[in-house]
Amino acid sequence: MMVLCALRRQLLSRSSCGAWARLLQRQSRGCVYSITHGFNQDEIREKLQAFPGGSIDLLKQESGIAVLTINNPARMNAFSGSMMVDLEERVSQLESWTDCKGLIVQGSSGTFCSGSDLNAVRAISNPQDGMKMCMFMQNTLTRLLRLPLISVALVEGRALGGGAELITACDFRLMASGSVIQFVHKHMGLVPGWGGAARLVRIVGSQHALKLLGGALKVEPELGLQIGLADGVLEAEEDALPLQQAEDWLSRYTKGAAPVIQAVKKVVLSGRELPLSDALRTEKDVFGTVWGGPANLQALASKPKHK
Repeated sequence: MMVLCALRRQLLSRSSCGAWARLLQRQSRGCVYSITHGFNQDEIREKLQAFPGGSIDLLKQESGIAVLTINNPARMNAFSGSMMVDLEERVSQLESWTDCKGLIVQGSSGTFCSGSDLNAVRAISNPQDGMKMCMFMQNTLTRLLRLPLISVALVEGRALGGGAELITACDFRLMASGSVIQFVHKHMGLVPGWGGAARLVRIVGSQHALKLLGGALKVEPELGLQIGLADGVLEAEEDALPLQQAEDWLSRYTKGAAPVIQAVKKVVLSGRELPLSDALRTEKDVFGTVWGGPANLQALASKPKHK
């Protein structure tokens, strides 16, 4: 393993390696799978692109808050193959956005997402291609969860199957009145494959996760709050659309300088994913990036001295 890591560093440092180095670098950014696991991202991207329909739209705002919209209303915002590729590309754009602070993930036309487009599912039903799609989406959603920003899923209408998995890749979840979250995989003879089960256990615990997956339970806002799957419920308001309500809710956590908000996410992420000693070292390193920084110096200058 040490030899492989040294080889990877050596390859990345050599400009002559060209496309090979760029491939290693791209696939190692927060990903679960790489070429060492037999995963070829370009190959599966090409397969997924053969099933077009819908889009994933990204709006980056000057406030540092972005809005990611799942847009395939003719199929209840189900993911086509090309939309899976779109999502990966939008995550890449967010990874390179230096001013990011927050992200709202929503569906178009009043519903969140009904999972995968069955036309694409039937076409890639063989185990080999299914596993490749699984790895592609696990990589993408893991990178989404690890973005250096605070994310919230705005659930209107229904979040079913893969749509329910997607909301677990956000830091928070807000449910609109009348919305439903349902892990319907059992009804399709499946289990979650986009990382939804692993993330769900971390959000609600293993007992609740077993009930939601084994019973394919419909989670309405009240139950969502009870078990910790939902962080808030948005009531219908005449003067505020759900998106505006979600932005207002998120703003309490994203107010401040972008480097500080990004640092907050990084230390929480390291605490969640790393062993304690590694998390402590990461926290020390992140602390060093903001200590004496503009936001820190401004805060010190504006605070009165202790009496």
